Amino acid sequence: MYWTLELASYLEDAPWPATKDELIDYSIRSGAPMEVVENLQALEDDGQPYENIEEVWPDYPTKEDFMFNEDEY
Repeated sequence: MYWTLELASYLEDAPWPATKDELIDYSIRSGAPMEVVENLQALEDDGQPYENIEEVWPDYPTKEDFMFNEDEY
């Protein structure tokens, strides 16, 4: 299982919180690449919904990971 920013971007608009099956269904319906579906299928399923993309991909970069000054824009 591997994630990239491009693959994770297909889940940004997913209906959070969502179970593993709901995320798989969403990714298929939204036309995400098969790699996204395969990554979701490889997730552990404890029956609990995932609250956000960070729970699916813990290394997902957040706004704090980027170094820029918001006051300049």
